[in-house]
Amino acid sequence: MKFGLDRFLTEPALRRPLAGRRVAVLAHPASVTQDLTHTLDALASLPDIRLSAAFGPQHGLRGDKQDNMMESPNFHDPVHGIPVFSLYGEVRRPTAAVMDSFDVLLVDLQDLGCRIYTFITTLRYVLEAAAEHRKAVWVLDRPNPIGRPVEGLTLRPGWESFVGAGAMPMRHGLTLGELARWFVATLGLDVECEVITLQGWQPEASPGFGWPLGERSWVNPSPNAPNLAMARCYPGTVMLEGTTLSEGRGTTRPLELFGAPDLAPRELLANMAAMAPQWLKGCRLRECWFEPTFHKHAGRLCAGVQVHVDDPAYEHLAFRPWRLQALAFKALRALRPDYPLWRDFPYEYEHERLAIDLINGSELLRQWVDDPAATPADLDALAVPDEQAWQEARRAVLLY
Repeated sequence: MKFGLDRFLTEPALRRPLAGRRVAVLAHPASVTQDLTHTLDALASLPDIRLSAAFGPQHGLRGDKQDNMMESPNFHDPVHGIPVFSLYGEVRRPTAAVMDSFDVLLVDLQDLGCRIYTFITTLRYVLEAAAEHRKAVWVLDRPNPIGRPVEGLTLRPGWESFVGAGAMPMRHGLTLGELARWFVATLGLDVECEVITLQGWQPEASPGFGWPLGERSWVNPSPNAPNLAMARCYPGTVMLEGTTLSEGRGTTRPLELFGAPDLAPRELLANMAAMAPQWLKGCRLRECWFEPTFHKHAGRLCAGVQVHVDDPAYEHLAFRPWRLQALAFKALRALRPDYPLWRDFPYEYEHERLAIDLINGSELLRQWVDDPAATPADLDALAVPDEQAWQEARRAVLLY
């Protein structure tokens, strides 16, 4: 298959509308060609492209920033002689001054298929700025590595944030190009927005189910996104960021496991199986122990659970990571009602609302966990209508 970048490089006809226009690129470390040439270098090598600037999202153009709220500075690229502007530093929305540096912005970002992944929010912000300043945005499309399934509660009005760009569920099932089309339509943006589409994407095909395993190397789009297994787990395990449980940062399997020094994983797994066995399908769950080298519980032995989605037990349509992680919280709350589960700390520049609520786009998930009378069926009653509505709403923007 061909990614949008590879088509843009090999099909000169796609580039002709850019003749005489100043071109900028929004990229990160995973913005590479099939032979692993970075987008910035590949574009700079084209004689018919006038490269004038580059932009980096959260974690930076070079992917050097580990955690949330670790900002990247602007800098001058010494190889290509162009300014590189950070959209996760002094500003998260592009300013009028930096919008003056280009006519067309090429967006080449590898997404993970999850609403909370902030590259989606940055896409929205650049589209809004482009509409205001009469600039163009072209998305060089890439696969959604976790495919088409939809899961989770829809973000509620008033809960928009840097980890919640719009009213979509946690697992949206769209490519970045399709998301751009959705933002333009739902926000009513008057903007030139083009998508250089993928060729040969087969999101229902095994074993990748969205990611072309065996065809393309995986390059971390962010420092704690080291493989496809993490991407598959992420729509659930990202909720751990709003808890006191470690999500595995500081280990070699971040966001594929969770735990804490005082957790009893065997009892937790038994309680999860008793409460909602149907939510455990499609993966293997294993007791594990780990000692984070940094982040939560650094230097302390944690007992926990690893979610395995990289062996023959993986069932793409049966695996529901958001429900699985929600069930782990519910089972822990049932075992230990007073467990200090929710972490109260500044999260993505929000200081008033709990991180778990920002992550879920409302208070509903937390309230369900904390209500001893609430059942898995009650969470389904909230989520299933949202999921069905999104399946219908996204139909108009699908490209594949």
